[in-house]
Amino acid sequence: METFLIKTLQLILSLSILVFLHEFGHFFFARLFKVRVEKFYMFFNPKISIVRAKKINGKWSVKFFAPNVPPGERQAMNSQGVGMVDDKGKPIMEPIPLDELPDDDWRKHPESTEWGIGWLPLGGYCKIAGMIDESMDKTQMAAPPQPWEYRAQSVWKRLPIITGGVFVNFILALVIYAAVLFTWGKEYLPFENAYYGFQFSPTMVKNGFQHGDKIIAVDNQAIEQSSDFIEKILIDGGREVQVLRDDSLVTIEMPEDFAQQILASGESGLITIRFPFVVEEVQAGTPAHISQLQKNDSIVAINGQSCSMYQDIAAALDEHAGNEILLSFYREGELHHVPMSLTESGKMGVILRPLYTFFETKRVEYGLLESVPAGISLGWNTLVSYVKQFKLVFTKEGSKQLGGFGSIGKLFPAVWDWQVFWNMTAFLSLILAFMNFLPIPALDGGHVMFLLYEIITGRKPGDKFMERAQIIGMLLLFALLIYANGNDIFKAFFK
Repeated sequence: METFLIKTLQLILSLSILVFLHEFGHFFFARLFKVRVEKFYMFFNPKISIVRAKKINGKWSVKFFAPNVPPGERQAMNSQGVGMVDDKGKPIMEPIPLDELPDDDWRKHPESTEWGIGWLPLGGYCKIAGMIDESMDKTQMAAPPQPWEYRAQSVWKRLPIITGGVFVNFILALVIYAAVLFTWGKEYLPFENAYYGFQFSPTMVKNGFQHGDKIIAVDNQAIEQSSDFIEKILIDGGREVQVLRDDSLVTIEMPEDFAQQILASGESGLITIRFPFVVEEVQAGTPAHISQLQKNDSIVAINGQSCSMYQDIAAALDEHAGNEILLSFYREGELHHVPMSLTESGKMGVILRPLYTFFETKRVEYGLLESVPAGISLGWNTLVSYVKQFKLVFTKEGSKQLGGFGSIGKLFPAVWDWQVFWNMTAFLSLILAFMNFLPIPALDGGHVMFLLYEIITGRKPGDKFMERAQIIGMLLLFALLIYANGNDIFKAFFK
């Protein structure tokens, strides 16, 4: 439960930062061009808001847990005072004249932005006056355009208002990456220093890899770290992997459908570093404590079968779960053998020496001036890599791996680590920027697509067309949201 809460809090905080700044990008450019922003909300607020505030006559009015402000419209009346309806029997609405509203009515002050926090933590929004968006404010759009509205601005002003959110998310990612490099630097394990080789996932083994292989190159290009290797074979379609196996150089031919195989398997950790099983701490009352294991004991065999790597020993312990084994280990250069009764889950009750103590890592430090170009480079390369991966979504196997909030939450660690948190936030900021820029109606990219049409043809798309496109786009997004989160639920209960 604690792990779930930590991951959830990290997810909510990260998305809150990203959504707030994304919407602020729209807000900034709208106000720069003197376009009114009617509402700016962190989180969604169906029916009620946790808090909402608005500046009225120079003073702030704040309300807590209050119903939302009703729309500033009413049913139009004919000359006989009868409510008017359209051909479909729906009421015809008209704006309420401001002079008919009392001074303390928030609707009487549309020039001031309503700020608020909703109760549904799934995003946020910035409602810009005179813009066809998810609010679908048909009454306002039916009235003549006003100078303070989005639709009354030139296309060259509307374009930065629309792209402001994507722009801020992209710049935010670069700033975070630069700050992370400046604060923590960059540390990784060069492949040449993985002295004991790698452990491979079942699909990797099926395609010719053996546990303990040392990866040298892909398509004759040297590989320095795991992220480079994964990108080469999954995204760039590398076909020949050179590995060192028992002092012999072996070439493994990768199949053309390797990426689809990995997606179909659902495997995430394709390779892990093999390292010795050395005791760091013995937990009281456990089989290891009863058998008098000590710190620095190095396990080398179980039931006489030689195995000294953590992965091999973990597999052997699972195999003998609940049974007694004969454990062999070295202590201060001397070989010892002790019987041990494992728990039903196959545990001994020890904490292992940290992996990084066995290897020489490479660390790069960045000064303030160095971190800026390095952060820009890291952010750009990360975005390019993500765009390359995006093509996999359109495969049968890739579509099954689409995930929603649950999948995103799993990206965060089980313990709070600020370096990992900010790295993940920067990555999600790039994803948010890219996804919002897709040419889908209801997304920023859809609006940009219609603006480009206007620039090229010199004609605006009609309001009716824009309304229908907005509805279609929203339906597509809702369907994708339901599908992605449905995948998470299916995996949680049936896999």
